This record gives sequence, structure tokens and C-alpha cells, in this order.
Amino acid sequence: MLEIGFDLAMQVAQIAKCAGKEIMKIYATDFAVGSKDDQSPVTAADKIAEDVIITALINNMDSKFPLVSEEAASEVQPPPVDHNPFWLIDPLDGTKEFVNRNGEFTVNIALIEEFSPLLGVVYIPAQNTTYVGFPAGAYRIQDDLPPENISCRTSPEAGLTALVSRSHRTKEIDHYLCNFNVTNQISAGSSLKFCRVAEGVADIYPRLGRTMEWDTAAGHGVLKFAGGTVRLLDGSPLKYGKSSFENPHFVAAGIGII
Repeated sequence: MLEIGFDLAMQVAQIAKCAGKEIMKIYATDFAVGSKDDQSPVTAADKIAEDVIITALINNMDSKFPLVSEEAASEVQPPPVDHNPFWLIDPLDGTKEFVNRNGEFTVNIALIEEFSPLLGVVYIPAQNTTYVGFPAGAYRIQDDLPPENISCRTSPEAGLTALVSRSHRTKEIDHYLCNFNVTNQISAGSSLKFCRVAEGVADIYPRLGRTMEWDTAAGHGVLKFAGGTVRLLDGSPLKYGKSSFENPHFVAAGIGII
């Protein structure tokens, strides 16, 4: 296993923050919105943030691992990753939230080894909040304060709090949640949902629609090292490095939920 120490994790967190600063510059303007081939929105912020992250990983960290990033993957075939470690990047997760100006968009950077996140960094530019997960634990960094350890909570006796996608909620999700004692629901965008479970604010997040590996890897990494799990509907773990980079339906949850 690769060794991911605190300093390296914080270095990647700083790269995410640098990308986030560029995103916020565009957020403050009357930016244009285009469409990709799959009709999902794209802005100049997506590409600029991607350039910042890739340049920093290659030049500043001298990384030799393959890089798979959402924007590049929409234009050219991603490099083969096989069983080797590789970076998964979503420079602006939640572009719909960015376009709607609700602040619920993130910068996602993950390092994958053996089909699972070994490091996950999720930065929320509008809140200047960073979540980091690696083998030493999971942390939240607010502004420039020292990192604060976070962890999932055990199943509350009073009932579960479920997270549902702000932009992708379906009847199938409502039906699935009927299998649990859910007493509260929260809507949120982007990888924020993984982070809310990781910090013990919520307990379960089902996603029964299309996602790509770069959408989930960083948040999965934060949740994993906070004690949570991300599983497919058959109970097997969500894995990374698939040839299509497309995820099956999955459920992210805290301790002892699934």
C-alpha cells in the first residue's frame, strides 16, 4: 500500500483550495454556460480549475500516476489505469449548483489504489471548508483553522437522517428509503452529501441514478476514513478503475446502517 501521510494529504488539500479560488473568481462574474455531449452543463470554471489541479499534481508534486479528470475525459479517452494507483479528479462537482449560485459545489481530488480511495479531498469554495480522508483519519478544515477530526455517528435510536440529491432526486430513492426508519431528510448538492454523513450530520445517502467515478471518489474517501461505507445494492463495495468509469447505483452510509 502507498503511504499517505498528513503532509501529503494537506498538500493535495491546498491544491484543491487553489482551484477553488479560481472557481470563485468566475462565480463572481456573469459567466456563460455551455453543454457537454451528455447535455450536462459546463463553464469556464470547470476547465480552469482542472488545469490548476493537473498542473499542480504533475509539477508541484511530481506525480507519476495517471490522471483521470471529468473535463478531459469528456474530450478524449482517459488513460488506462489497470491495477495501478491513479488520480480521479472532478474540478467542479455540482456544476448545476454553481450555475444556480447556491454555493453547494465542490472541488474533488482522490487517489485510488486497489480499486478503492486511499485519499479523498473535497473542498467547498463558497464556504472555504475542506474535507480530507486518508488512512490516519478524516478531517474538516474550516477557513485556516487547525484540522478537526470527524467521524460517522452510529445509528440514532430516534431515526435516521437521509441525504437526497438536490438536482437528481427520484421516486426510486423515496421508495428505497422506506426500508429504513428515516425521520428527517436533507437536500444537498455535489459531494457535500458524502461529507455530511462523514461528519455525523446525516446517516444515509442513496444514489439510484447515473454517476461517474470522479463524482464520487473524493467524497467516498472522506467517508471511508470517517468510518462509513459505500456499497452497491447487492452489498458489495463500490470499486474504481472500471473501463467505463461509470458507477452502478450505490448507497453511502454511516456506521451500522447497511
